[in-house]
Amino acid sequence: MASSSLSVPLDPPVAQAPARQPGSLGRPPAWVGWLLPAFVLVLWELLARLGVLPQHWFPAPTRIFRVLWALGESGLLARHVGATLLRVWLGFWGGATLGTVLGIATGRSPRLHALIDPSLSALRSIPSLAWVPLFLLWLGIGETSKVALIGLGVFFPVYLNVTMGITAIDRRLLEVAALFSYRGTRLARHVLLPAALPAFIAGLRSGLGLGWMFVVAAELMGASRGLGYLLVDGQTTSRPELVLAAILCFALVGKVTDLPLELWSRRRNERR
Repeated sequence: MASSSLSVPLDPPVAQAPARQPGSLGRPPAWVGWLLPAFVLVLWELLARLGVLPQHWFPAPTRIFRVLWALGESGLLARHVGATLLRVWLGFWGGATLGTVLGIATGRSPRLHALIDPSLSALRSIPSLAWVPLFLLWLGIGETSKVALIGLGVFFPVYLNVTMGITAIDRRLLEVAALFSYRGTRLARHVLLPAALPAFIAGLRSGLGLGWMFVVAAELMGASRGLGYLLVDGQTTSRPELVLAAILCFALVGKVTDLPLELWSRRRNERR
């Protein structure tokens, strides 16, 4: 008997979607983020000049920029910004290092996580100003207490994100790493942190943001220089333009320090 073959109709070819051109439907240009601040500054200047905003509360932006210009010409602005940057830098690296190490340890060990995580979660809810008297008693009024307070603020988000990132790693990846004798620091550097990189970067960015918040509390502890000192000086001398100038410096310098971490996160997302 002759064998009969069934003919299966082929599906019509599917048209390929045209490749998206760069900049067509992708990320908006960087200058878009400057539109809202520029609009707010122009509106603020206009309302201040018209007398709608009281000058002792909201001085015009031009007055604030004149204060910044005078501080820059005298060299005081660089001195204050440099002092604050150094404190945040030291506190960030200290807190981030401790948070990373402890986060990896608790992420790898459920028993260690059950032992210390409840206590750390309780400490995390304590406001930054509540630590100031204790750090003054322990470490004195010098730079050590300020850097330690900033490091404390950085530690908690880094620890939390690293722990969550490590616990979410696929167990099969760890089994393969064990077959190739990856242990200790080698396992952490080449397997754990790369696998938990999104959470790690998020923790670093959150920690840096809290570091900038904690530096204000740190510089209230008898600092003679720093942006926090400018805030206190503007308050005691009733100069709102100086207070707002210091706040503007905090915003600008904080954004600049966060930019490398933001670019790192963006490039990693583009590679995926």
